[in-house]
Amino acid sequence: MEGVLTPEIWIAVAERTGIDALRRTTRDEPDYDVLMRGRLELLERHGLRLSDIQAVIGGLQPLPGAVEFLAQLRELVPVVILSDTFEQFALPLMRQLGHPLLLCHRLVVRDDRIVDYQLRQPDQKRRAVAAFRSLNYRVIAAGDSYNDTTMLSEADVGFLFKAPANVRSEFPQFRAYDDHPALLSAIREVIEGE
Repeated sequence: MEGVLTPEIWIAVAERTGIDALRRTTRDEPDYDVLMRGRLELLERHGLRLSDIQAVIGGLQPLPGAVEFLAQLRELVPVVILSDTFEQFALPLMRQLGHPLLLCHRLVVRDDRIVDYQLRQPDQKRRAVAAFRSLNYRVIAAGDSYNDTTMLSEADVGFLFKAPANVRSEFPQFRAYDDHPALLSAIREVIEGE
């Protein structure tokens, strides 16, 4: 979701709060637990609450072209968004995207303080793709970060989208695109080639 259809939530929070260390994302850190533990520590140290983050999210809009891309894609195939975001973050953005099916994680919140997070399951994106494939679905996946690469490998076809140079260079097996029309065209080619 983030980086493909919507802005990176944590980067937006970093920009709003001035806490530059919150700019670190799955594009920079391949170990999700290391990344999230660092974020939780920063939130605690700076006294940031869930409501503070939700206020930032409430002002975000989908990336340019994302709404149109998603609408055109949904005319071609069923769409499921597999994300490492959290239910408590996603609702305003999902509303703007027309409420696509989103499978993501949950935050553990006490008195408006984010104290932990709960993964649906480890490596949930790859496992979800494997489950869809076990149901005889053909899966085309796109992502932008380290946390997407196992999903892309498990899919029948995987694409990188607006991935940074470090991810592209480490995973040259995935074709990379930088705009929604080019990605949609590549997906159409796959569908038409079936």
